[in-house]
Amino acid sequence: MNRIDRKFAEQRALKQPAFIPFLTIGDPDVRTSIDIIKELEKTGASIVELGVPYSDPLADGPVIQRSSQRALKGARISILDVIGAAKTARSEGCELPFILFTYYNPVLQIGLERIFPILAENEISGLIIPDLPMEEDAEVRVLAERYNIHLIPLVAPTSKERVQRIASRASGFVYCVSSLGVTGTRTQFHTGIDEFLDTVKKSTNLPIAVGFGISNHEQYARFSQICDGVVVGSALVRQVEDALPLLTNEQTKSQGLLQIHKYVRELMGN
Repeated sequence: MNRIDRKFAEQRALKQPAFIPFLTIGDPDVRTSIDIIKELEKTGASIVELGVPYSDPLADGPVIQRSSQRALKGARISILDVIGAAKTARSEGCELPFILFTYYNPVLQIGLERIFPILAENEISGLIIPDLPMEEDAEVRVLAERYNIHLIPLVAPTSKERVQRIASRASGFVYCVSSLGVTGTRTQFHTGIDEFLDTVKKSTNLPIAVGFGISNHEQYARFSQICDGVVVGSALVRQVEDALPLLTNEQTKSQGLLQIHKYVRELMGN
């Protein structure tokens, strides 16, 4: 069984939503990203999205853009470096399912026939490619199914027909975008968010997770009541950014990790 399926089954049995954090791998460096992944597992994270730094991220707001710039400025982190981080985290005892979040160009640079065996060998359970529309995903979908890797779609509150089409073809879970536009923390969400989520639920038997803009406990608790999973990206990446002075000093790294740990605990209400 795919680790993502197993994790959602476990969370369902506990009657708790899956907490799905997003990290830009390589910000500030790969070793620290691995340490943060392991810290997130301690806080109760269910699944981790591993963000591949990209120079032209269409779906990412300023916080994640800055994190990508930092990761690319130093060691120029590649998609293979991100997959390598997953392998190292697993070798150090991390049991969380990993989702690779990447734009399509880095995948094409490696080559579809080459990258899927690499993903499978390194226990990547899911793949999100935000700039790959469903009309053009046939080749990727076939390979993902062959290697038991879930191709997870982003579904935005657009036309009801398109939402239904995307959700009905999903694998693993459906990632529901809470608001139109790029990622980033928000005080308000799309006015028809509840109706949108209801449409998605009626279009699939898979779990649904919601993300884009969730940054505090009130928002987390609201969506926890109506979704199977909650994705937190920009708010967590900002916590990493705020903790950089601590994380980049070996003598204070543990304090930086603790700062992130406390934020996640408060977010989840623990």
